[in-house]
Order: sequence, then C-alpha cells, then structure tokens
Amino acid sequence: MKTTSKPQEVKLKHIVEIAQSIGLDEDDLELYGKYKAKINLDVLEKKTRQSEGKVILVTSINPTPYGEGKTTTAIGLSMAINRLGFKSIVTLREPSLGPYLGIKGGATGGGASQVLPGTDINLHFTGDIHAVTAANNLLCAAVDNHIYHGNTLNINPKAIMIKRAMDMNDRALRNIVIGLGDGQKGAVREDGFVISVASEVMAILCLSNDLEELKERLGNILVAFSYDKKPVYAKDLNVHGAMALLLKDAIKPNLVQTSEATAAIIHGGPFANIAHGTNSIIATKMAQKLSDYVVVEAGFGSDLGAEKFVNIVSRKTGIYPSAAVVVVTTRALKYHGSSVAKTNITDEGMDALLKGFENLSKHIENLKMMGLEMVVALNMFPDDTPSEISMIESFCRKQGVEFAVSRAYDLGSEGALELAEKVIEIADKRRKINFVYQDQDPVEEKIKKVAKTIYGALDVQFSKSALSTLELIRKLNIEHFPVCMAKTQYSLSDHPELLGRPKDFILNVNEIRINSGAGFIVAICGNIMTMPGLSKDYAALHLDIDKDGNVLWV
Repeated sequence: MKTTSKPQEVKLKHIVEIAQSIGLDEDDLELYGKYKAKINLDVLEKKTRQSEGKVILVTSINPTPYGEGKTTTAIGLSMAINRLGFKSIVTLREPSLGPYLGIKGGATGGGASQVLPGTDINLHFTGDIHAVTAANNLLCAAVDNHIYHGNTLNINPKAIMIKRAMDMNDRALRNIVIGLGDGQKGAVREDGFVISVASEVMAILCLSNDLEELKERLGNILVAFSYDKKPVYAKDLNVHGAMALLLKDAIKPNLVQTSEATAAIIHGGPFANIAHGTNSIIATKMAQKLSDYVVVEAGFGSDLGAEKFVNIVSRKTGIYPSAAVVVVTTRALKYHGSSVAKTNITDEGMDALLKGFENLSKHIENLKMMGLEMVVALNMFPDDTPSEISMIESFCRKQGVEFAVSRAYDLGSEGALELAEKVIEIADKRRKINFVYQDQDPVEEKIKKVAKTIYGALDVQFSKSALSTLELIRKLNIEHFPVCMAKTQYSLSDHPELLGRPKDFILNVNEIRINSGAGFIVAICGNIMTMPGLSKDYAALHLDIDKDGNVLWV
C-alpha cells in the first residue's frame, strides 16, 4: 500500500498570508479552515481603478487518455513568472469527482507544481459543485412537481429539455424512467442524468458577473415546451431565486496556494469536451485586478478549450488572451503518429514522433488563425531523449513559433523559467483576436465554420433531430448565440480513433441543445456522452485512507 501524501510534505502557509501577498486582507475572505477561503465579490468593486493583468491561455494538442500535464504546466508557469519578479495568479477549474474517481485522476497538478491542499480540492473542496447539483435538481424537481399539481403551464412531459445532474460517472443514469409507483397522476416519463459539470447551471455560474446576472440567467433556462409548443423557462416556475440562493456562496471564487506558496484561484468546473471548459469569468477578472499575468487553463486541445475560450468567453466578456501555451508530450505525439491507438506508447520510435507532428501543426494553425502568439511547451518526461527534444524544437522553429522545455513537475518554478521568459516576451506582441464565426451567422453556419476551420472537416452532417432544433432556434430568435461544440477530446474529428490530423471526414451532429440561460447552443457531435461511465479498472478501486487521514493508493 503506497501513500500519495506528497502534498503533506509541503508546509502550507495560512490562507490569510497568501491573500496578503496579492493585496487582499482578512475582511476580503470567507475562511474555510486554515488553507482555503472564498474571496468576497466586492473585491472587484474595490479594485476598479487597478490595471488589468494579461491573460495567458494554456491549451494543448489532442491528449492521450491520461492527460499531458496541462494543469501542472500552468501552475509551474505561474510560479515561474512570480519567480521572475512579476505578480502572477493561476486560475483553474475545480476538479469533478467523475474523473478523480474514474480514469484520469485529480486535477491539482503534480510533483513540484501543485495546488494545495490537493485532497480537499479534488474531493468536495468548498462545496461549489454540490451546490450546482442541488440548484439543477431543484429545477428538475420543480418541473415534475408542477405537472403533478395540475400543470397550469401545460408542460408536455415529452418535451422537457433539462436533465437531472450528479457529480459522478454512472452510465446507468444516462436514460431512466421516473415517476413509477402509485399516485403519480400520469407523471411517469423518460428522463436522464448529466454529470454536474456538464449542466447548464455550471456554465451559467461560470459566465455570470454577479448574483443579479446569475439569477437572471438561471431564470432564462429553457426547461420545456408546452403542448401548444410554447417555451417554458425556469422563471415561469418561479424557482430561479431559490436556485440563486443555493449558489450564493458557490459564485465566490476559491483562494488556495501552490506548492511554492503563491496564490491560486480555483473556481467553476465545466468540462471542455461537453461544455465550455474554463474557470469562471469572475475568477479571471479578479485575478486580472490582483496580478500582472493571469495563467488560465482551458480544457484539452485548441479544438475544444481554446476555441471555446475565444469564441464564447472572449466574445461574451472581452477577456482576450495576450498569449497562448500549447502543451505537448513526446508520448502524445507518438500516440498521434502510431498506426493504432495505444496506452503504452513510450517505446514508439522516431517515425511515430515525426508523424505526430501533424496533430501539433493543426493546433498551431488554429491558434494563429484565432490571432494568438504562442509558445509550444514540452512537458518533459524522464525517458524523453535529447534527439526527440531536438526534433520537436526544430519542427516548432520551422512553424515559426517559440519552443521551451518545461520541467515544472520535477523542479517547480525553476523548471519553467525558460517558458515564463518566452511567454512574457510574446505577451507584449498581442495581435487582434479573430473569431471563427460572427454573431449574425446562422447557427448551422457557425457549426460548419468551427468544423471546417478548426477541426479540418470536409463537411457537417446534421441528424433529423438536430435539423429540427435548428428550425426551433430560428423561431426563438436566438441565432445570435455562439456554439459550444461537444465532441471527443482525443481527435480533431468526432471519432476518437482518428488520430493525427484526419482529413476529408464528415462531422456528425447528432443532437443540438439550447442553453438559453448560459447563452449558447450545444452541438453534440459523434458518440459523446454528457454522463460518462466508469472503466473496468477505475481510480476509486485504488483509493483509500489510513487512520491518520492520509490518502492511500492501493
């Protein structure tokens, strides 16, 4: 039995001391013990005259199933910027219990570049995701309760748009039947669950500027259609106020520290393959007021997290990245250069590495297309060879982009100094951000532009259901909404087995969902699940705790 208590080896500072290092005092905080705190929203009002720090967007190529260390790199980069004499805060999403107890593990970094206390952050943290779950499920309960008590809104049970949520991987809950039993008065219907971080409530939490906007957005959630095909919103059920009440603490960003005792803000947790994939705008704006450089991690590759950051977050908030970092690993490049997908690809040769450059080249092309200067950061593993590193650097040079080796996992800030220096240099060369599509484009055209421009698809095929929803979107006059593409993270296409840089493929849009509260349209592409399942050998089977409260890996 092996302990995973690396975080306990770091002597943590009291969170008030961490707050003071970025210009906050105890009155700005709500303490959750010694090492966690929420930051009061009035901090933004207090700092209105302060200049805003530059945003550095950390993304990657299409990852392997185990991730490529994007969070570790982001934490190491932020610490390195601080080490160079600037102020930097890393802003990250809150980990979901789904991946932590599933295959991917925690989301607090690793080695010498972590956010702490890691176990708390990976588990229940300050309860934000549970609050999102409760708010979502209150709305779902209100819908069924309204039908039970007479249905004055004339809701069609077969036209209910929202699903219940739970922060756990459970494939058995994807499609269920509810209302069975005596006395249900005809409320028996099909339903299902999404993982909490894929819910519209989570997206709304992350896209709201304050409590007032949060409540308004919650009220605008499209919950159902009536028998005469009129839309029914959460505000029609009059529960959006109670939903906002459940989220009154969750809307406040969480302050923790890195393994080198620098400030980190962790808030919100939308997945990037099935949601928009970055932390809250409140957290980012707050970090901008408190630092020179804000390091923001956007989930998965440029085809998902980075594309959505630009086309949804930047479009809605005016937060534009000054530079980007593309995280790569030799194993991910070999993975994309292999003839078949493998989980153990460290023994693949140089031919696979060279072929894997095709995937990297597309991500570089995507970021350039969106107007972002970038540094390609190799997250170095112990078995990486000098010749492999040299090949990657040479390729980047030919692509006209900067390259740096990151050893943040082993050395913390010291291992990311070269990366930090290059990021700071290019951040001063910011070009104009380019959106992939325009607000006035029809939703169908927006989806096609993302598919062809960012993914490299030949065309898009819409299912009958998707086409029907497109017509509904036109009738609701919400074609100005941006699109949030839900697809596999492992490929540029909607097929996870199509590695490298697939060409001449058709992107399949199987379903379109209207997130009217969040203010975007979700396009479900390929076989993507908004409620993941557990693998045969998942992380929870190996996690344990000893009598002293230390986490064990069995």
